[in-house]
Amino acid sequence: MSVEYEDEADDPRHTSEHIAPVPRISVQAFCETDQTLAAVTSAGRDRRLAKAHLTAKSGGLAAAIETYSSKPTPNVIVLESDGTRDILEGLDDLAGVCDPGTRVVVIGHEQDAVPYRELVRRGVNDYVIGPVETIDVVRSICGLFSASESIVTGRIIAVVGAKGGVGASTIAHNVAWTIARDLALDSVVIDLDLAFGTAGLDYNQDPVQGIANAVLSPDRPDTALMERLLAKCSDHLSLLAAPATLDNVYDFGAEAFDAIFDTLRMTTPCIVLDIPHQWSGWTRRALISADDILIVAEPDLANLRNTKNLLGVLKAARPNDRPPLYCINQTGMPKRAEIDDKSFAKTVESKPIAVIPFDSKLFSTAANNGQMIAEVAKGHRTTETFQDLANRLAGRGEIRKPNRSLLAPLLKKLKGESARRASPPHRKVS
Repeated sequence: MSVEYEDEADDPRHTSEHIAPVPRISVQAFCETDQTLAAVTSAGRDRRLAKAHLTAKSGGLAAAIETYSSKPTPNVIVLESDGTRDILEGLDDLAGVCDPGTRVVVIGHEQDAVPYRELVRRGVNDYVIGPVETIDVVRSICGLFSASESIVTGRIIAVVGAKGGVGASTIAHNVAWTIARDLALDSVVIDLDLAFGTAGLDYNQDPVQGIANAVLSPDRPDTALMERLLAKCSDHLSLLAAPATLDNVYDFGAEAFDAIFDTLRMTTPCIVLDIPHQWSGWTRRALISADDILIVAEPDLANLRNTKNLLGVLKAARPNDRPPLYCINQTGMPKRAEIDDKSFAKTVESKPIAVIPFDSKLFSTAANNGQMIAEVAKGHRTTETFQDLANRLAGRGEIRKPNRSLLAPLLKKLKGESARRASPPHRKVS
């Protein structure tokens, strides 16, 4: 069955590219055109360059050479060529004032007839043909620190409920488990509901340490510390559990979890954040900084309003990212009036990537046993839904499965009978 995508959030082509954020660096750009100046300035506000100190000015190569004749160079220099000057000659002049280790990105012009190998010989790390958009600048700068140093830069998936009690944690845990098992990606689930988190129960784990030890540690968390705090759930899945106690009041600043996420990104391909339903500086920052966002909603008016508000805020804060995704959970609950899927989608102006029916027995059995849905019912339709969600959120696109008709075996048998009747009888040749 072919599927048409009415908005970019539903198009799996947008899941293929993963641009990892940069560390704390300084970037200075020297532009020739107003369009490039605007694109670079806009890139400085992108979440993936949030830790970079980026400045942009006009003047191109000539301005860069003049500036660095008396000042040290930053970590990254972005230069634009307008095609009126020999770019190789300009780069030779720049090399005389450029500090060792500085990385150079050149935004070229279509009139520049320069072999790429000559640019590489002069220390150019990336070359982009203009005109450029904001995402081109983000991709180029971020690529310097993800590809060239062979650092594993993990993908962060944030799952949050549009309202409390909608099953966001259950979906987060099942999706993470499916990513680890079916895609064989080393994954970590971080339960950020420190007071009431359920990840330990869902995975049948009771770790002594977890996320609280990392966030409350007086020292900056490093890889060794994170390895000690992780509880192993399976070959490819680990858990950073919440203490789920009320001994402390868990008030944090907006940047409290940044160091933890950054440390895990360096060693783990996939990180799933189970974000509690609350609106604070750190939850907002965790959502905005994630590579993909999944909002879980139930089909009622409060969820509809909250989903629409969340989508609006997060789209505005992430203009260069794929829009947040959402799914509708627990549909078809007996004796409950619900907003139908089409009306829900029309109001929020995008379609859900999944609709999960209410199944009290299945989900309660899994929760009480400390199991995932696939462990309780391997061939269940909800298990297939989690597999699709895992592929979409992990950047693998959506798996297309052929329609399986109940009449298929009968039709196959009838076709075989027809073929035999149409075939001429075999004659024995003497």
